[in-house]
Amino acid sequence: MGINYADLHDPNAEYTMRELSAETMGATAKRGGGRDVEITDVQTTMVDGNFPWTLVRVYTDAGVVGTGEAYWGAGVPELIERMTPMIVGENPLDIDRLYEHLIQKMSGEGSIEGVTVTAISGIEVALHDLAGKVLELPAYQLLGGKYRDEVRVYCDCHTEEEADPEACADEAERVVDELGYDALKFDLDVPSGLEKDRANRHLRPGEIRHKAEIVQKVTERVRDRADVAFDCHWTFSGGSAKRLAAAIEEYDVWWLEDPVPPENLDVQAAVTNSTTTPVAVGENRYRVTEARRLIEKQAVDIVAPDLPKVGGMRETRKIADVANQYYVPVAMHNVSSPVATVAAAHVGAAIPNALAVEYHSYELGWWDDLVEETVIEDGTIEVPEAPGLGVTLDMDAVEAHMVDGEELFDSA
Repeated sequence: MGINYADLHDPNAEYTMRELSAETMGATAKRGGGRDVEITDVQTTMVDGNFPWTLVRVYTDAGVVGTGEAYWGAGVPELIERMTPMIVGENPLDIDRLYEHLIQKMSGEGSIEGVTVTAISGIEVALHDLAGKVLELPAYQLLGGKYRDEVRVYCDCHTEEEADPEACADEAERVVDELGYDALKFDLDVPSGLEKDRANRHLRPGEIRHKAEIVQKVTERVRDRADVAFDCHWTFSGGSAKRLAAAIEEYDVWWLEDPVPPENLDVQAAVTNSTTTPVAVGENRYRVTEARRLIEKQAVDIVAPDLPKVGGMRETRKIADVANQYYVPVAMHNVSSPVATVAAAHVGAAIPNALAVEYHSYELGWWDDLVEETVIEDGTIEVPEAPGLGVTLDMDAVEAHMVDGEELFDSA
């Protein structure tokens, strides 16, 4: 028999300053109009996609259910089970207070950053879906309204010969011509055959030339038909990142992503300010506080939060608001199922500085089978007008693709 994480002792319970429940805050007035709803349960199911996606469901006494998603990774379902008693009995319409309630209650268990924030993010996304259904409004309306009807999607591209510049160019052309995308991303942290040491983060001259050739071949092949970004996955030293960024300045690079590790903001700022190549960073930052430091230090040209990892929909909106004060656009990193992908599209509709939302599963033939609706068409997401997120899980598809040993959550 496994551990029941919902029954774990709560050592913070006696500290009321960390308690933002409706009872503690005195927010217990009747609301009327069908808005007196209580959370009864939270459940998860992990789906074995190209990432192990954690789908989240929040249930209510009104029979209305909200579906969300947390960023992939171990420990998320257990943390959500741990937090479930903290929000049972609460009104799901109080999204911001419930988010802060969980952040405060879980502060001793890592809610500054990391997997605890990820778990809270999954609940927060589900609350937006749930609140939208209760109020009969699309989720973007809960975030302030709409700037655009469609959100652009950029396709994260791969090939079996990922280190071959011509193969990358061939795949770029195929994705543009056959799949209809006009925004792409390729990896640059690929082996060149010239590496001497995987640990020191240093790029030798030949490695720089190899990566610059990938950039040249891809950008020249698609030219004005598509914007192309290149991802480094926080791999290189500051000096090597500067040399790489300088080497690709002559090409039409949409952005260079995560060229250095995320911990040192001074190095990140030095790299970004050394080059005219736009630099995007953000998937390894948690909550608006960390993103704010990145933006205020002007260490980034494009900020790239990952919504079901960074804190959820409202937190991503807050990051976009800070970025907008510095005239920085937002390109949302995204490796999710259709659920969090659509959540990102709702945020993209509601903020002025949205560039695009990533799609990382074009090689996975059943990605769009998880929901009943069409999500991506011709390289864009039409923002749903149905209540909540506007997508409906296909429970048969979810069950067919669950991680081994997983149990399916209750239907809506």
